[in-house]
Amino acid sequence: MSKKSNKEVDVVLIGAGIMSATLGTLINELSPDVNIEILERLDVVAAESSDAWNNAGTGHSALCELNYTPEQKDGSVKVDKAVKIAEQFEVSKQFWSYLVDKGIIAQPENFIRSIPHMSAVFGEKDVKFLKTRWETMNTQTLFKGMEYTEDATLLKSWIPLMMEGRDASEKIAATKMDLGTDVNFGSLTRDLINNLANKENISISLNHEVVDIEREDDGRWEIEVKDLKTGVKRELKAKFVFIGAGGHSLLLLEKSGIPEAKGYGGFPVGGQWLRCINEEIINTHHAKVYGKASVGAPPMSVPHLDTRYIDGKQALLFGPYAGFSTKFLKQGSYFDLPASIKLSNIRPMLSAGLDNLPLTKYLITEVMKSPKDKLESLKQFMPTAKLEDWVIEKAGQRVQVIKKDEKKGGILEFGTEVVSSADGSIAALLGASPGASTSVAIMISLLKKCFPERAKSDEYRKKLREMIPSHGKALNDDAELCRETRIRTHKALKLIDID
Repeated sequence: MSKKSNKEVDVVLIGAGIMSATLGTLINELSPDVNIEILERLDVVAAESSDAWNNAGTGHSALCELNYTPEQKDGSVKVDKAVKIAEQFEVSKQFWSYLVDKGIIAQPENFIRSIPHMSAVFGEKDVKFLKTRWETMNTQTLFKGMEYTEDATLLKSWIPLMMEGRDASEKIAATKMDLGTDVNFGSLTRDLINNLANKENISISLNHEVVDIEREDDGRWEIEVKDLKTGVKRELKAKFVFIGAGGHSLLLLEKSGIPEAKGYGGFPVGGQWLRCINEEIINTHHAKVYGKASVGAPPMSVPHLDTRYIDGKQALLFGPYAGFSTKFLKQGSYFDLPASIKLSNIRPMLSAGLDNLPLTKYLITEVMKSPKDKLESLKQFMPTAKLEDWVIEKAGQRVQVIKKDEKKGGILEFGTEVVSSADGSIAALLGASPGASTSVAIMISLLKKCFPERAKSDEYRKKLREMIPSHGKALNDDAELCRETRIRTHKALKLIDID
């Protein structure tokens, strides 16, 4: 196979999903002179984790996700993680509002819509937990106005589909916040990439797979790329590389050889939805309702009965049901997991595996479930559910982070993590939820670390405050600023009015 001549750019972004689209847009707004090339192995953008059918589509703002508010041994509920995630999502909304105001995004309703975020629990023990959670969260500015009820009549008005046919003696409680959102990250990514593709100093290369990444003697990075249509290989040289390739990021990070990558491993988790095909049922439910995860379940498997808007049409999903595959991407290879195992991470991976036997057991159980078994899980949320009204839809593939731990050898992380070289010239995003929803805050932090000199300039900081007016301030500490920010962003994004 022939090899084309070298090309040199300032920045290479690997993977054309929401992370690279967000980072590329931020760089272009903050430093319009920077040359960027985006590489994507598939023939379309946003086809893996960013695709609407491959993720939950919840604007993760910790309004309903119970795994962000763990119950403590004394019965109290810890909300610091929820506050952090809610703050980060408000940053995303501010950036998206800026893009709408600037005309980069023409129709925000194509990617974001208002939808109530609810938590629902069953049984006396979990009802007690939810009430404590609600009481604790209502002390925080970002969660003021959250409603709570155990009243069956009110619940019927909130979630009629879930209350129909339910035993009147069953103990059930729910919380609700109307300012929740449904986000089509695939649509958002396409808007951002299309905008970048129109810039003279930015190029998008689809059907291009990264074969190798090596550091040159002068500190730059050489990326070997293969055109999957022609088989032709070429080399790119870049001052900065970002690896935002979903589950595949770990394999590419390992190719870089940076010492900071040593000890990291990945545990792949697949998933499936039950998708409703009965229009009457779809139109009866209008909320994202999250429950409590089963013992041993990963966060991406928190059950939810979920109103979605995909390609302008309302949909209803339940799940996701977890599964196991050695693939790191939905369109990946079964050799991904074995290929990721190195001498530097085998101990952390084995240790994490032994410490998470309940997760392994849970995944095996989920894989073995028949459609009828899946229906039984749905019936806790919807007692009248019938199998003929639902079909199985394959969800996306996630890779949970495994990292070294001095005491345990290795631990399994259920979040997102940016791993970068000491000089900040290469960085990769590992992990899953709530990544897409918090992508703007994550990428701003990455820019500060990887481009410290630019980030210190007055021009850079002024532009950042134009895009994120609350930058450097905590909305949770300032009720008036929080209210003003939400009024502004909700108006720009055509979301519900804020009183």
